[in-house]
Amino acid sequence: MEQRILYVRLPCNPIFPIGVVYLADWVQKRFPQLEQRILDLGTVPPLDFGRALDSYIDDFQPTLLVYSWRDIQIYAPVGGRGGNPLQNAFELYYAKNPLIKLRGALGGLRLASSYYGELWRNIGLVRRGVKRAQKYHPQARAVVGGGAVSVFYEQLKNSFPKRTVVSVGEGEMLLEKLLQGEDLSGERCYIVGESEPRDRLIHESPAPVEKSACNYDYIESIWPEFNYYLQADDFYIGVQTKRGCPHNCCYCIYTVVEGKQVRINPAEEVVKEMRQLYDRGIRKFWFTDAQFIPAKKFIDNAVELLQKILDSGMTDINWAAYIRADNLTPELCDLMVKTGMNYFEIGITSGSQELVRKMRMGYNLRTVLQNCRDLKAAGFNDLVSVNYSFNVIDERLETIRQTIAYHRELERIFGADKVEPAIFFIGLQPHTHLEEYAFDNNILKPDYNPMSLMPWTARKLLWNPEPLGSFFGEVCLQAWQQNPDDFGREVMKILEERLGCAELEECLSAPVETKQQKQLVTVS
Repeated sequence: MEQRILYVRLPCNPIFPIGVVYLADWVQKRFPQLEQRILDLGTVPPLDFGRALDSYIDDFQPTLLVYSWRDIQIYAPVGGRGGNPLQNAFELYYAKNPLIKLRGALGGLRLASSYYGELWRNIGLVRRGVKRAQKYHPQARAVVGGGAVSVFYEQLKNSFPKRTVVSVGEGEMLLEKLLQGEDLSGERCYIVGESEPRDRLIHESPAPVEKSACNYDYIESIWPEFNYYLQADDFYIGVQTKRGCPHNCCYCIYTVVEGKQVRINPAEEVVKEMRQLYDRGIRKFWFTDAQFIPAKKFIDNAVELLQKILDSGMTDINWAAYIRADNLTPELCDLMVKTGMNYFEIGITSGSQELVRKMRMGYNLRTVLQNCRDLKAAGFNDLVSVNYSFNVIDERLETIRQTIAYHRELERIFGADKVEPAIFFIGLQPHTHLEEYAFDNNILKPDYNPMSLMPWTARKLLWNPEPLGSFFGEVCLQAWQQNPDDFGREVMKILEERLGCAELEECLSAPVETKQQKQLVTVS
């Protein structure tokens, strides 16, 4: 039977669907005669999801449906499904005013309703698509993958039709083997009704693929909605320069899903891909790597890429990325400014070197500051988003004061109006060291459901334990009341008013840890 693939990006915020695009490009290069189509439900009104899916299937009659599911977990500091999840939770758990507590409870109910509604809707779209495709080809089946599925693959195993291939992590080699009729038992996947997910499946290493430039002429020919992302100047279009992250940050799932082996895409291929988008009018790019410069050994790769971008003549572009600022050099800083970097995010999590070590983040806060000074000296005058996750392992009043001092120093370097503190409370995710820490300390039981939004589970998954949990709850509620449009800066202001600010040198040195203090570090 001649294969025909329909890629379906399940509904989410209108973020460029780079995973689906790269999969379709990979398959076309290996099976040039195979027909493919892309349906991005992120560009479709909610009431039309089902009709759009039916219409595509009726028109194209696919033999294989490849679903990409991006988001499930909802703990975040920003607005989303029917409101602000963090604010709803904190009003419910910490508000003293019964009316505000009731508002939080009602907001939480709306949030839970929306959350479970999206789960059932997306599962329904998978089932609906397979059933409709089987009207034309009885052997039609689905592959389901993406970020959400990669994290929650164990909990979703009974949700999909039989013979559905559930993919964990990257899907290129899996799709290639499936299309060739080869055995899939060595891939990071399982087949519903035929096999069970292997123990620690997500921890297995992904295939070492090297990606060439995406062929956007081809992508445009199979994706009618492609131009949706080219119409507005504020869209950053994703371009991937590497995969993998070598670090062990205790709460992060990237290093598990993508693997620790960093695989670099050739710089000339990345620039060739950017040029195709540039020629279509795109001037803003987001490097979608887990970290743009994950370690010092990859500095030369970043220098090569930025130099090739500069040499390409694309001088009127802007780009942004997540960056480990401890890996910057004066040469890199100069190239970043010259090539148009106008925004970057650094996830230092805490301004206390002691807590940075306990979270296994592997960087030096003193080095970060010096490199930020180098970046400013190179002429960077744009926005920096700094991610802080308060109340992590062993947070104390003195470590909070250290974080305030560190943030104020970043403001002195870049300007207070250029440094945006993004206040997170970690959403505990499966397969992370933080989950193991929670098991070892009887915070969670191994049989808990990480997809549950029940209050007794959600309160533990939204990581804000006592004795400081109520304090942070009170501070955040005050910040939302006083300045909801600038929540992060208001939190920092209130914390400094209440606790004061440490000397900068206190932030930058960490005491030698005792054996007992190294609990998290020894979790394997």
